[in-house]
Amino acid sequence: MLANYLPVLVFILVGIVAGAVLLFLGYILGPQRPSDEKLSAFECGFEAFEDARRKFDVRYYLVAILFILFDLEIAFMFPWAVVYKEMSAFGFWSMLVFLVILTVGFVYEWKKGALEWE
Repeated sequence: MLANYLPVLVFILVGIVAGAVLLFLGYILGPQRPSDEKLSAFECGFEAFEDARRKFDVRYYLVAILFILFDLEIAFMFPWAVVYKEMSAFGFWSMLVFLVILTVGFVYEWKKGALEWE
C-alpha cells in the first residue's frame, strides 16, 4: 500500500529540489546592487520598527481590502464556470444575482472615490 504513495513522494521531492536549485541559482547569478531606494519601505508606506502609535494613511489598507474582496469573489466564480453547462436555472440566476450585487458594490466604491489615489 505504501508503494502507491511513492510517485507522490517523488513528486514532492523533485518539487523541493527544483525550487531550492532555482532559488540558489537566482541568488548566485542575480545582480547584487542594493541601494537606498531598493531597501526603502514599499509594502505599507511607512518604515518598519518605528513607533506603533504613529498616524498612517488608511487608503493603502482600503485598497488592499478591496483587492482581497474582489479576488475572493472571482474565486467563487471559478467553480460556477466549470459546471456552467450542467447547472440548473437556479444556479444561473443565483450567480447572476451575485454578479449584480458585486457590480452595485463596485459602482458604489467608484462613486465614493475609494479607488482613487490622491
